Amino acid sequence: MALPNLTPEQRAEALEKATRARRRRAEVKSALKSREMTLSAVLDLAEKDEAVAKMKVISLLESLPRVGVNTAAALMDEVRIAPSRRVRGLGPVQREALIRRFG
Repeated sequence: MALPNLTPEQRAEALEKATRARRRRAEVKSALKSREMTLSAVLDLAEKDEAVAKMKVISLLESLPRVGVNTAAALMDEVRIAPSRRVRGLGPVQREALIRRFG
């Protein structure tokens, strides 16, 4: 699939939008790490916030305190979440299992 030809203004706007999304995801991950937000609050936020909804679940789990790469991967296997799954794509059973585990 070929990339569309963008005007310099459209390109600058797209870059700015991507930067805002990355910053928003970084803010949410930082709030999780510092316990300013809970996992259930982030999952609720994802219903309204496009940037959070597009965050990978594995990245979200790794942002939790005391959860590293191995723990996050094991939890993903346990709850049967694909490694490529985004927050928006979580099913109700998967969401409930994560909330039960992390609050």
